[in-house]
Amino acid sequence: MWKNTGQRRPDFAVEPGPGQESVWDYPRPPVLQPDSRRVVVRAGDRIIADSTGSIRVCETASPPTFYIPPDDVNFRLLSRTTAHTFCEWKGRADYFDFVAESHAVPCVGWAYPEPSEQFARIAGWLSFYANRAHCFVDNEPVQPQAGGFYGGWVTAEVVGPFKGDPGTGGW
Repeated sequence: MWKNTGQRRPDFAVEPGPGQESVWDYPRPPVLQPDSRRVVVRAGDRIIADSTGSIRVCETASPPTFYIPPDDVNFRLLSRTTAHTFCEWKGRADYFDFVAESHAVPCVGWAYPEPSEQFARIAGWLSFYANRAHCFVDNEPVQPQAGGFYGGWVTAEVVGPFKGDPGTGGW
């Protein structure tokens, strides 16, 4: 569970209840936090990833993003695309499509093959969009972060409001 580092939450931030954390307590730049809960990612009836050794990336105003080690990802179901984006903290991201016999999902996940030094621990680890795959943390279905750009995982343990929600374009 994340602890407030002494920074002041904005007045509009939701006060976390017992067992919850506010994304407004997360730092900027983001930090890596090992997580031993079971994380499962599915597309259709196929399991893309299943891990108890993920790393959460926690950044101010955003729900955590879970990164899964490559050994826990079924790469036979993924195809690297030519799409790329750039994160000011982590560097260049590469994207992957989910491809199975009768089902395909474009840009279902991404990885940083050569992230900045601060994020070297997640080099080659994959994260997935909860609006393009079915993601679970300890059997809790993950709600996708609003909008289509950010890939945060919204669970009952985090409160916002979150960057990307309607009306947050000026953040």
